Amino acid sequence: MTFTTWITFFFAACIIAVSPGSGAVLSMAHGLSYGVKKTTGTILGLQGGLLLVLFIAGAGVGSILLASEVAFSIVKIAGALYLIYLGISQWRAKIELHPDVAAQAATQAVAPGFRKRFLLGFLTNATNPKGIIFMVAVLPQFIAHNAALLPQLLILAATMCAVDLAVMHGYAFAASSMQRFFRDARAVQKQNRFFGGVLMAVGATLFFVKRNPTA
Repeated sequence: MTFTTWITFFFAACIIAVSPGSGAVLSMAHGLSYGVKKTTGTILGLQGGLLLVLFIAGAGVGSILLASEVAFSIVKIAGALYLIYLGISQWRAKIELHPDVAAQAATQAVAPGFRKRFLLGFLTNATNPKGIIFMVAVLPQFIAHNAALLPQLLILAATMCAVDLAVMHGYAFAASSMQRFFRDARAVQKQNRFFGGVLMAVGATLFFVKRNPTA
């Protein structure tokens, strides 16, 4: 892989990561609810799902999914329903008031365990049909067919994850910096319902994703 190819992919990865999507919404929602530190578990899960989609596309399995109406529909419906489920969970998230209200003046959502946060992130990216379409359409443009496939995939995967880690943490940090504006239970409930509604809306749009976006 030449440096020109890599730097082109790097800029493409930056654009992809910055573009708002379900991962960005989830990072912001958890950043605002739980803070940056706890959101790291969610973001690591997002990277796991991203790696799975990247290697599926690199191995050619993604092409099979796009060629099979049934297989693609299963992935699409699963992804849509999962995001809608996440939205409902965020909408209904429990909140707790810190005992020392006068000193802390902080109300926040109850954070699930690390394993659950990781799984939430993983499934969010792993079941995203838009990610599969993008990887299958774009990834081959950066792979030299006269060189070994695995080293190239590893370089692209490391680049993509490094960029996405930075961007998702940026989203989480930006959201968490607004926590001081959500100091009471009613405000936290409103932000939970806002992000829950956005996740449900993103999930609903996945039902309309086509196998061939140009068709």
